[in-house]
Amino acid sequence: MNGERYDLLIRGGTVIDGTGADRVQADVGLRGGRIAAVGDLNGANADQVLEAGGRIVSPGFIDTHTHDDRYLSMDPGMPAKLSQGVTTVVTGNCGISQAPWRPGWRGEVPAPINLLGNELADFPYETFGAYLENLDRHPPAVNAACLVGHTSLRAAAMTDLTRPATAAEIEHMQALLREAMESGAIGLSTGTAYPAAMPATLDELMAVASVLREHRGLYASHIRDEGDRIFAALDEAFAVGAAGDAPVLISHHKLIGPRNHGRSVQTLAHIDKAGQGQKVALDCYPYVAGSTILRKDRLAVSSRVIVTKSVPYPQYAGRDLDDIALDMGLSPEDAVDALQPAGAIYFIMDETDVQRILAYPGTMIGSDGMPHDPAPHPRLWGTFPRVLGHYCRDIGLFTLEQAVHKMTDKPAAYFRLPQRGRIAVDYAADLVVFDADTIADTATWSSPTSQAVGIDYVLVNGSVAWQAGAATGSRRGKVIRAGR
Repeated sequence: MNGERYDLLIRGGTVIDGTGADRVQADVGLRGGRIAAVGDLNGANADQVLEAGGRIVSPGFIDTHTHDDRYLSMDPGMPAKLSQGVTTVVTGNCGISQAPWRPGWRGEVPAPINLLGNELADFPYETFGAYLENLDRHPPAVNAACLVGHTSLRAAAMTDLTRPATAAEIEHMQALLREAMESGAIGLSTGTAYPAAMPATLDELMAVASVLREHRGLYASHIRDEGDRIFAALDEAFAVGAAGDAPVLISHHKLIGPRNHGRSVQTLAHIDKAGQGQKVALDCYPYVAGSTILRKDRLAVSSRVIVTKSVPYPQYAGRDLDDIALDMGLSPEDAVDALQPAGAIYFIMDETDVQRILAYPGTMIGSDGMPHDPAPHPRLWGTFPRVLGHYCRDIGLFTLEQAVHKMTDKPAAYFRLPQRGRIAVDYAADLVVFDADTIADTATWSSPTSQAVGIDYVLVNGSVAWQAGAATGSRRGKVIRAGR
């Protein structure tokens, strides 16, 4: 390699390649946005050299569960993701995506689509292809692999979301999904736990998902119930995946409410059994609290509720619902009504379940962050460093190699993202250089946007996008189309 020249050389680091293999001392040479060489590159020259002595060099992290659909264009610098080493985001989860959208929609943006934006102007794309083309024309700082939301398909094809779809409406949804897949979507997501999709029957879901057979798409499910009826909800997801001959991803797997705590032993066994006949994987975030729209049915199973946003009462973002109710002179239930449209954090899980699910071999890491909330769940800014610092280094839940694998090569393979997620020759140069001894999340419930520490560099498609705790302004992100 003596005398070789590279665009960029990462020198002296310890490489964890993403496959789960043991770490090795190696230099990494980049050329043309891809990895050109890995090994002893002593004597090589480069236009730019990054010193990585005492640091881990890993593939960039793939956030398997985001709601960054509009964030990619609203704040293309993507600081919440770059700052924690994320180089690729998977959008369109929980049945909601920024496209397609029906022209002439009347009234408010329905929940939970309003997690992506409260105004009709926030949804300018009639087709999914138009949405992806906009990302192509105006690249963000990170890559995007995009799912299509079933609830968004319903809103584009139906005028009444409180009932099952008719045969004609299902055909319309199928056509919209087909257009999206042909344009580069990677699959379909559903969110039947939410009112706008609850009326959808299994037949409706299976019929829409059948389009995935034509395109080898993935199916991601925010299942219908994560509490008392979780096994039936899991079986529904498996059936929908089978209808589309699609790998199934169980989104943010968790057990809600005290009487379901500990049941992850049974749910993981159930998932293992299903995995004998079809491909099944999970994603999980490393916290005991979840976050979504503010809803009354979560109050009874939550030990604490923090409001993350309220459109009519923005001053209450970041405060506990019980305190807000006292201020308003209302019961918590009536306060929920008064605050709408609104979002919230719910403390609903058990730490033992969280650890068991995180450690499960089929689990990948997804933040499920809400970038449009004024006082978001800290997972938006802290998920990946929290896994590497708290759960890997401090608790020893898994090795660093295993943790990196869950964030890189495993999701790249499952989502069919070609030549991503691994440090290997000819793979895309999405890379993170971090200090394994100090990497940590600093975002908390009271300071949810505090930036992680311990990350030196983040590279996206061969360009340094994050350095010394700040974005460089590089916008080299790409739309990643499955298998292309």
